[in-house]
Amino acid sequence: RPSLPVLWLSHLAGKTYSDLYELSVKDTETFWGSIAKERLAWTKPFDQVTDCDLSSGKINWFLGGQLNVSVNCLDVHVAKDPDRVALIWEKDEPGTEERITYRELLEMTCRLANTLKSYGVQRRERVAIYMPVSTMAVAAMMACARIGAVHTVVFAGFSSEALAGRIQDAQCKFVITCNQGVRGGRIFDLKSTVDKAVKSCPSVRHVFVAKRTNNSVPMGKLDISLDEYVFDYTPGDVFGCVADIGWITGHSYVVYGPLCNGATSVLFESTPVYPNPGRYWETVQRLRINQFYGAPTAIRLLLKYEENWVKKYDRSSLKTLASVGEPINHEAWEWFHNVVGDGRCPLVDTWWQTETGGVCIAPLPAEPGAEIRPAMAMRPFFGIQPALLGEKGQIITGNDVSGALCISQPWPGMARTIFGDHQRFMDAYFKPYQGQYFTGDGAYRTEDGYYQITGRMDDVINISGHRLGTAEIEDALDEHPDVPETAVIGIPHEIKGEVPFAFVVLKESASENQQAVVEELRHLVATKIAKYAVPDNFLVVKRLPKTRSGKIMRRILRKVAMQDTSNLGDVSTLDDPSVVSEIIEAHKHYRSHKEGRL
Repeated sequence: RPSLPVLWLSHLAGKTYSDLYELSVKDTETFWGSIAKERLAWTKPFDQVTDCDLSSGKINWFLGGQLNVSVNCLDVHVAKDPDRVALIWEKDEPGTEERITYRELLEMTCRLANTLKSYGVQRRERVAIYMPVSTMAVAAMMACARIGAVHTVVFAGFSSEALAGRIQDAQCKFVITCNQGVRGGRIFDLKSTVDKAVKSCPSVRHVFVAKRTNNSVPMGKLDISLDEYVFDYTPGDVFGCVADIGWITGHSYVVYGPLCNGATSVLFESTPVYPNPGRYWETVQRLRINQFYGAPTAIRLLLKYEENWVKKYDRSSLKTLASVGEPINHEAWEWFHNVVGDGRCPLVDTWWQTETGGVCIAPLPAEPGAEIRPAMAMRPFFGIQPALLGEKGQIITGNDVSGALCISQPWPGMARTIFGDHQRFMDAYFKPYQGQYFTGDGAYRTEDGYYQITGRMDDVINISGHRLGTAEIEDALDEHPDVPETAVIGIPHEIKGEVPFAFVVLKESASENQQAVVEELRHLVATKIAKYAVPDNFLVVKRLPKTRSGKIMRRILRKVAMQDTSNLGDVSTLDDPSVVSEIIEAHKHYRSHKEGRL
């Protein structure tokens, strides 16, 4: 299955999942070394498989070796089967898909790489890619990899300020973008967003602009047009991961994973409900998709519509269904499995993170006929050794237990550092539990030894599969001159998984103009971050519940927001416990006012 590494290795033939998993954690060097030698094309062989120490944050794999991921994704397949379809670009309008072969993608990549090099892009330079889901964007990623440049792919829905922040963090000298994007029947400007962003990014030397639409855009002194001499491809003649390439799922399971395995990958530009709620399934029928990999938030959205939107289309090509981005709830799992998959397709709930590079816990691979439990990640992938740790840092043994989810030994796909801030990398992932990689998630190990992810243990909100720190939203809100203090928490949402709920303290002078300030705050978050980050609820309060040391007690706010105030727990550490009743009353008033408007 393209969603998982293919282990067609002669010396591993006939081995069971249990045999392979045991080898992967007990003899790491043999397991990963043999796969690397047999599955990858090296320009220089490696001398040593691994040199890692999680306690010190030292992570080294395949020492002394050199390879190019673009060569492994493209050249090796062109040499064997050049006319195999690499990408199917499912454009916004149904029925306008374009197919591109491995040979065509290689030609496009080489043309673009040569263009980038001619304008000064070199090995180790950082390049920001701000593009919609398209073959052009994949070619941009491949071209950077081919040169040896480092790409940072920024989600094309981010605002100019959010884009600028990411360009500044990486000190990018180059940006690749499109004139415009198309999604859900609407055209949105990308070039103008880049223009605003680079005004505060003195490191940027050139902006390369490709055409997604025929509309012209203003071009400045930094801008270089990438017209069809670069992207010279024709429609050609299937792994369907419908994630945006701006997120890690798009990197691993739309671009690099499928292409390295010689698969045909679908690039989905549109939305699940454009032009109607049957869009995914019409695409499955038309493109004959075999594996469908989507987000629980989209599934929760679609199950609200009539089942006919699914059943009117032929889905017999589907072999495997998978979910990614956040835990999938039971209702969505059952609908996805029984309605979309007709109860015949294995549905795997995959758990992994941006930092892990790929799937870490999932129901498959497993022994033939092995159990798959609804809405549960279940089994560790090869080389992944999960551990549950308690509050005092002790490893929790046995089954039917819960704790902080850690990984006890390194694996090849894990992150090496945070660019420009290795200490932050150490503090976030290796300091909380000595000698362990801390995922930030909690987990439950069942009586049978399977793993169930229970959610985030830090202040990160998962909005429709997009992880966003509450601090980033609070920073945007706090820029308002009438807002001295805010606190943002995440609450459950039946479609998006979680949404932000903002508690806002206003200056006394602004108390008579609350609604106007709230509207300004909505605009501020949309501008500073993105529209999806705008809190669903703004509750104006006189003050926030703080401990004597000044720390906001967020669990109190979460219980108030969820209308669960019967058991608030210990509030004795609050500087003034009476603040709790104030906030509860403010929330009651807010709810009654909101319901009255509805």
